[in-house]
Amino acid sequence: MKTLTKLTAALLLSASAASLAHADTIRFWTTEEQPERLAKQQEIADAFMEETGNEVQVIPVTESELGTRATAAFAAGDLPDVIYLTLQYVLPWAEAGILDAEIDDEIVNDLGIDSFAPGAIEMAQFEGMTAAVPVDGWTQMIIYRKDLFDEHDLAPPDSYENIAKAIEVLNNPPDMYGFVAATKIDDNFMSQVLEHVFLANGVTPVDENGFKPLDEAKTIEVLEFYKTLADASPAGELYWQQSRALYFDGKAAMIIWSPFILDELAGLRDSAPPTINDDPTSTELAQKTDVVTTFSGPSNPDGAAWADIRYLGVTADANIDVASDFIKFSMDEGYMNTLSMAPEGKFPVRRGTAEEPSKFVDEWATLPVGVDRKAPLADVYPAETVQKIVTGLETANRWGVKEGQLALASKMVNSQVINQVVREYIDGEISGPDAVEKLNAELSEIN
Repeated sequence: MKTLTKLTAALLLSASAASLAHADTIRFWTTEEQPERLAKQQEIADAFMEETGNEVQVIPVTESELGTRATAAFAAGDLPDVIYLTLQYVLPWAEAGILDAEIDDEIVNDLGIDSFAPGAIEMAQFEGMTAAVPVDGWTQMIIYRKDLFDEHDLAPPDSYENIAKAIEVLNNPPDMYGFVAATKIDDNFMSQVLEHVFLANGVTPVDENGFKPLDEAKTIEVLEFYKTLADASPAGELYWQQSRALYFDGKAAMIIWSPFILDELAGLRDSAPPTINDDPTSTELAQKTDVVTTFSGPSNPDGAAWADIRYLGVTADANIDVASDFIKFSMDEGYMNTLSMAPEGKFPVRRGTAEEPSKFVDEWATLPVGVDRKAPLADVYPAETVQKIVTGLETANRWGVKEGQLALASKMVNSQVINQVVREYIDGEISGPDAVEKLNAELSEIN
């Protein structure tokens, strides 16, 4: 018996030593390099090591340097095992071989492809595979005064038509502006808002071959709608600052903004307090607010949502097994830690599990948001509003993603040509047909 006990102990010791001997170390590049966010990612790495024995080195990389660093590392055969990357790199890196699209697709299917928001999956499609694993994202939103809409029996602003009808009823400057449109042509905010408005009507300047002339009739619908927004706005060059200030002061019925406004609306950030009343910590404005993420134009009844999605990818130089396990861990046991870095801007693109389909959305709503004070979104906004915040990921889209032309579309957006011509139209300096002709002429020169 003693001999058997010693033998068992020896075997256990040997197995333990073998396990430690086979423990691996992988490298993880992340663009979430703020100290508090790095700490959260280190917590995930530590928990993964405790569970598996494998170490993860969390390596911060500045987002603006990610492309050049990854290209250089790929050429040297020295890529990290896992990269946290932005949408713009997913398809080009899959095509170049930097990402192991087959392994990433396996991870998505192992986790359950149906548990992910369809839009986030669709934007990562490459040769029939999901080329990277969707992690988190956010959608641009129409923020609106639900109390005023209810008072006047107005439909939610989820279409060009409904927005225009609401403006007719609510626009009463200077006490209340029906909308605050972005009109400052050299500000990226206007570029982002306009892309959303064009997408809503199904208008895009690219196809799979590159530049695609804008459809005249559909584009004129976009221009006329945006002029309606601008005419209901204050005069001057407007961008995110004025739209937030006017809405917070109770003088705007609708604005377009990112979800990073949600904690400010609730009086949780001293640097940007709501001024609708005398209490900068009041949740009154948040309680009167609702959101729309997907809205439609007359030529695109299904509508669209403008979204920014982030992904995790196993690379061509990875320790595939450990890298895959780490991503699965980050998207399951460690998922709330992943999202808690900034819940107001990190919507759960994985909604739940097969057993609990809404598990991660429900848990995300309980994560605290805010800067100077903290509160879960579920404590500040009605449950139906919280649900709407994440549903934009169902129809998430961006110019050029489906066509494999995101890089070209981004150059077009960043050129601010669209901003300039739209501003000329809403200022009455150019007709609709001439505006479309000018847009097509100038966009066709971008490559």
